[in-house]
Amino acid sequence: MTRTWQISDVTDAALARIATARLAAAHGVPPLERTRLAVSLGTQLRQCLTKGGVWRLTLETDTAPDTGKGRLRAVLAPEHDADAGGEPPWQLTVRSSETVPPPAGQAGAADPASLAEALLGADEDTALVLDRLAEQEDLVAFHREELQQTNQGVVALHAELDAADRAQREAFAAEREARTEAESARRRLTFLADASAVLTASLDHHEIVRRLPDLLVPKYAAELDVWLFDQDADAGREPAHPHAAVVAARTGRPQYAAAHPGGLPGVDDQPPSALHPDRPVLCVPLPTRHSPLGVLTLCPPGERWDPDDAVMLIELTRRASIAIDHARRYEHNRDIAETLQRALLTELPATPGLDLAARYLPATHGLNIGGDWYDAFRQPDGAVIAVVGDVTGHGLRAAVMMSQLRTALRAYAVDGGSPGRLLTRLHTFLHDLQPDLFATAVIARFHPDESAMTWAAAGHPPPVLRMADGRVRILDDKPGAMLGIPLVQEIADHTVEMAPGSTLALYTDGLVERRALGIDPGIERLAAALGTFDPNALASDLDGSADGILRPLLSDSERDDDVCLLLCHRRV
Repeated sequence: MTRTWQISDVTDAALARIATARLAAAHGVPPLERTRLAVSLGTQLRQCLTKGGVWRLTLETDTAPDTGKGRLRAVLAPEHDADAGGEPPWQLTVRSSETVPPPAGQAGAADPASLAEALLGADEDTALVLDRLAEQEDLVAFHREELQQTNQGVVALHAELDAADRAQREAFAAEREARTEAESARRRLTFLADASAVLTASLDHHEIVRRLPDLLVPKYAAELDVWLFDQDADAGREPAHPHAAVVAARTGRPQYAAAHPGGLPGVDDQPPSALHPDRPVLCVPLPTRHSPLGVLTLCPPGERWDPDDAVMLIELTRRASIAIDHARRYEHNRDIAETLQRALLTELPATPGLDLAARYLPATHGLNIGGDWYDAFRQPDGAVIAVVGDVTGHGLRAAVMMSQLRTALRAYAVDGGSPGRLLTRLHTFLHDLQPDLFATAVIARFHPDESAMTWAAAGHPPPVLRMADGRVRILDDKPGAMLGIPLVQEIADHTVEMAPGSTLALYTDGLVERRALGIDPGIERLAAALGTFDPNALASDLDGSADGILRPLLSDSERDDDVCLLLCHRRV
């Protein structure tokens, strides 16, 4: 339905506005929408009256196609299109709940009662709008309070987040500091372990002293000096040393000499050194179980040492002292053992009809003295005894035991006796003398009036015989058990023909045994090497032949055991 009003003055405008409000109420337009329509229309009508001319208000009521509900649309435009000036007409559409038209004749009535009713209706709508506005103001006030509380919460949250951020930064800083300290500690421990390995790798105390500057300069010390007490005494010189070094030697405590206290843990402070007045000096004694060996004096790489570095240097000095002390003890024992062994490995006797050649080689690492030994001597009946033995272990104790066995064997041989009988007596002697020490041995007996050779072995590698015709035989007849084991045994003799031109090889396991291969392949290699020699070479140069046998068998760069070889050649 469409209704139209012409408006040319204020009365027409007021009647049109009243009619619009009543029509909107009749069609069930909600009060707020109705008020919005009336106020917007009043504002437009006032503007139209200001512009002048005749205006046309059109109200259309219909049903919205998308929702199926009623709607009211107001359109205000000039009566004549030419008066519009190219502007679009004003229009506003509001929703309504019904499309029932108001009673006829009431839409534009201008009597006082109708106007009063319209005025009161407008006041009711205004009151309703004011009520809704008050509700909205209360709601706004509520939300403002809620927003303020939220803002306060946000501010408190920001404060908490800021505190948490500071705590996190402090935790990260502490973690970085702890990680840096841990890395520094790891670096020091790694250096200490590596340096200790370098110092303990040598058994020469002079070499250990020479390695200290390479380890510490320039990272941990600008320069250093090692003062060994006995070296100064041996050299007959009295070099100048800082007063702090003398105090360290006397007290056995590290000393720090500088213009200011060092604050180093476990270190005593001293006045500046007269020898180094402008630089701090750290003097650390080289301790041993009884008294210091000397003093290590260091100057810092910078102005002063980090306390942790100083602790590490003191620990390294202690380890260096232990390495030097061990090296000196080793050198002392080695000198004694080598002197003893050189005294025991006597020259071989000149024997009619029999040539002898011997070689002894110590192990290439470790204490170069062991229990390997050889000997050859005559018995009262003119027979020659040739023996090769091996006492278990290395060092001075093994060498002493080897000396006792050698002496005992010579004593027993004076009474005569076959190789088996001699080994049986040595077994009893060793078991009674050193129950926890064992030995192996092989003895060969050559008599000038006999073509046969008698031999016996006790836990020892078998002899290898090269016969006159060039054939090689490994004498692997059943040997006795090791000498000294807790077992009563009678070691048997074995006899083999040994014609002139034959050569017998007696040896220790160091010549033929290798960890990766065992002993049997080494014995085969020895037999093969002995078989390759020219008979004339064996007869004319037995010493050179011994060297020729050793060369292919000892091609290893290092040996874990001593090597002993005794060649016995019967002359033609």
